Amino acid sequence: MKLIYSLIAALLVMGVVSCQKELLDLEQPEQYVVGSFSEEFEAFWNGMNSNYVFWDIDPTDWDAIYRKYKPLFAQLNINKDTDIRKAYTYYREMTANLVDSHYALVPSNNALLDSATISPAYKRIQKRPDFHPGISERYYYNYVYPYYLGSNGLRTIDSTAGTVMVSGKISNSILYFHFSEFNLKDRFENGKLAERQVLQYFFNALNDNSLTGVILDLRGNGGGNLSDLNFLMGAFTDKAYTFGATRSKGGPGRLDYTPWIDAKVTPKTGAKLFTKPVVVITDQYSVSMAEITAMAVKALPNGNGRVVGERTWGANGPLTSKVFYNGGQFSTALFDLVYTSSQMLRYKDGVVYEGVGFPPDITATLNVPSFQSGRDNQLERAISAVMQ
Repeated sequence: MKLIYSLIAALLVMGVVSCQKELLDLEQPEQYVVGSFSEEFEAFWNGMNSNYVFWDIDPTDWDAIYRKYKPLFAQLNINKDTDIRKAYTYYREMTANLVDSHYALVPSNNALLDSATISPAYKRIQKRPDFHPGISERYYYNYVYPYYLGSNGLRTIDSTAGTVMVSGKISNSILYFHFSEFNLKDRFENGKLAERQVLQYFFNALNDNSLTGVILDLRGNGGGNLSDLNFLMGAFTDKAYTFGATRSKGGPGRLDYTPWIDAKVTPKTGAKLFTKPVVVITDQYSVSMAEITAMAVKALPNGNGRVVGERTWGANGPLTSKVFYNGGQFSTALFDLVYTSSQMLRYKDGVVYEGVGFPPDITATLNVPSFQSGRDNQLERAISAVMQ
């Protein structure tokens, strides 16, 4: 239980003149003195009220949540395990319809050690009519590499972390690249030799004039470092281009937003404009930076970008540090982390795809029976899109 004794002392010593400032400090959830579930609820509700960045598009009536659940939490005993579990159920109900698809509640209380992280987006994904289990990362290493690339390229796998990078040429003319997470720049500079070699192979091959196109396979990619946007997409353009806009919270009010700021791709030094088709494959497990990259490909200045596959996960809001303006992540007595986006991303068409997912230009839902028998219909559709 988190008891902030210093805050109590400050209130007692500084008196009436400074009360307003101290009360404003209470808006930070970590600053709450939590001795009951009523106080825990207030910390969480106010933290969400001020930090959550999607209130202007979210269907959740946060005031109605307060009216319904405040008296329910008041009936609970914060020192009783059964009540803590009941509170966990309430939190899951309260957050079920939040559009932020990065959103997660990570329990910290001992009574919840066997409880899963609360993830509204995962529940949402499971309700999709085209829902299917994710593709194993080993598939790209063990199957795509020999059967579609003909061992024409390089691959590497970290068996401990389960991460994979595969790059090569399909039919000696289509450059293919799959990677399981966005930490490319760091791996290029500090990674293992095999990782650096795969990345160097890809960037060298990108300058091959005989290429007919490129396929970036972002299926199952869970996202990662925002710095990879320019590191990867900056190799396809010789000038900066805008693919959307971002904004965050500029004050504690629910709708206190900063102005929209252009979201851009900046070219790498010496990069040339790539004019051949660039196709991204996405699925319902393409998350965060994978989705942002798909948007950046679709917005390529030469109009040569396409997205093939399935609608993405729907977590487009970029994440920054824990404290960013008045938005982003925080914690309470019950949750070690309330994991929420710190910025909102709007695509260049003016649409915020948070909670919805970025749609493909060409829909290719994974054909599970065909996939299990050795045919990758999504990859083959992407190959066709390059050749069209």
